[in-house]
Amino acid sequence: MTMPSYKLTYFNMRGRAELPRYIFAYAGIAFEDRRVEWRDWPSIKKRKLPVLEVNGLPLTQSLAIARFLAKEAGLVGNSRLAEAQADALVDTLNDFTLLIPWREDNPQIKTQKIDLLFQSHAPKLLDHLQCHLGDREWLVGDSETWADLYCHVCFTTFSVLRPGFADHHPALCGLTDRVEAIPNIAKWIQSRPTTEF
Repeated sequence: MTMPSYKLTYFNMRGRAELPRYIFAYAGIAFEDRRVEWRDWPSIKKRKLPVLEVNGLPLTQSLAIARFLAKEAGLVGNSRLAEAQADALVDTLNDFTLLIPWREDNPQIKTQKIDLLFQSHAPKLLDHLQCHLGDREWLVGDSETWADLYCHVCFTTFSVLRPGFADHHPALCGLTDRVEAIPNIAKWIQSRPTTEF
């Protein structure tokens, strides 16, 4: 059986494409990592990014892409309930990322909004994740899922915006350490282009 060809197109940043990249790396699946520079954006502006082309057929929406790849990689959990739990955790993390004021042009207002986000919303997110993790190694069941990978992706970005934001939740820090220690993930992190976000 011929393996499908994958081309992932996004900006030259981690952003909304990093979770799919993590899943590709985790599973050892070859893909073309096409990175668009901002100066080239006007020429392809009609396309929604990220976009994953599977044998030339396009799939948009970052979480739809990631969920598809997670199923291909066996990262969705070992039961229908586990799959739903992983989906819910990914949605919870994504809800928080959507509150980040990326499009705010006024630096002062942007700082104020980020401060409020990490003072008011982040503790609730961290408590929820901590409660769900409990004393287990992984968020769902007894093995890693795409929810664990997304936790690391998100925490990497959150730590740029607010260093040490999760320091009072050592179990969650331990979780992200375990994700980063997965050999293929560690290799990807070491070899990927260096970007702020």
